[in-house]
Amino acid sequence: MSTQATESTVSLYLDYAHRWFHGHSPLYVQWATGLASDHGLLNLVAGLPKPKRQPNLVFASARHLGSGDVEFESARTFMLARWPEIEAVVMSHRTQTNEAGRCATLLPVISMIFTQERRPLALIEVGPSAGLCLLPDLYSYSYDGAAPLGSGSPLLRCTTTGNPPIPTALPDIVWRSGVDLNPLDGTDPETANWLRALVWPGQDTRLAQLSQALDTLAALKAGSLGSAAAAPGLAPGDLNEHIAELVESTPSGTVPVVFHSAVLAYLDAADRARFAAKVSALDCRWVSNENFFMDAARDSRASSDSNYFTLSLDGVPLAHTGQHGDELHWLRGAPTE
Repeated sequence: MSTQATESTVSLYLDYAHRWFHGHSPLYVQWATGLASDHGLLNLVAGLPKPKRQPNLVFASARHLGSGDVEFESARTFMLARWPEIEAVVMSHRTQTNEAGRCATLLPVISMIFTQERRPLALIEVGPSAGLCLLPDLYSYSYDGAAPLGSGSPLLRCTTTGNPPIPTALPDIVWRSGVDLNPLDGTDPETANWLRALVWPGQDTRLAQLSQALDTLAALKAGSLGSAAAAPGLAPGDLNEHIAELVESTPSGTVPVVFHSAVLAYLDAADRARFAAKVSALDCRWVSNENFFMDAARDSRASSDSNYFTLSLDGVPLAHTGQHGDELHWLRGAPTE
């Protein structure tokens, strides 16, 4: 194994431990720092293709196979003994964490679009996984401890700073679609188990939200949610190849809203720029919630605070958001209507 691959793997796992897992999953901090100093595991992980070395993917694969949420030494023993199976899961799966909680930070912007346009919305998600973030009008929300908005499940809680446009009513969403390299069926038990394995250890609220959102998706597909719009139609394929046709296929009289969350980081700079050019030229509104945002020149820029995503509308940054949707920090001077 090359020294460069090993060193980059060490750097990756320490970065996740200190930047992403810290404050959110103590066990994953322990696993990531432990692996970064373990020669045997480092060689195995460094031998994976670079996109497959991601800590979320490796650790979720071990947990999916039954490692349990154990101390690092026990996890190490499990991973060394079961590496061929873990590697097979890593190679056949993706980190498609379907974080329904992010709807709490997306909803204010989606509702702002609805207020501005005064027409029903047609949502198009890029990288939707199982499509749980395509259901923001079917959940309920509490901002800063206020009485819930909506009566759906799960109830998503979010704290805010600045002056965000907290909605007083849910937007009218009549159509939902998305494109993903590997769209998932959230009603399939094996797929649901994989999505649960992607939730970090100790994050019981996230796990409960996921289970409740999966139940809502199942009820929608079963037609038991009354007048709610049809279930999301998820197409397989590359976002740059399909986004135009999806926008063009939205129902007449609706406002197409293209959105994505924690997706652009998986593209290289050229593909991000290509996507920005495509979506900017389409007759749609564009909501981005990423550790990268695209500015007016369509350049990829890191968020000014690397622990948060940047939420933007039509290329204009509006807020910094918590990666799991529990924080919304509206930027000074950002529009609120």
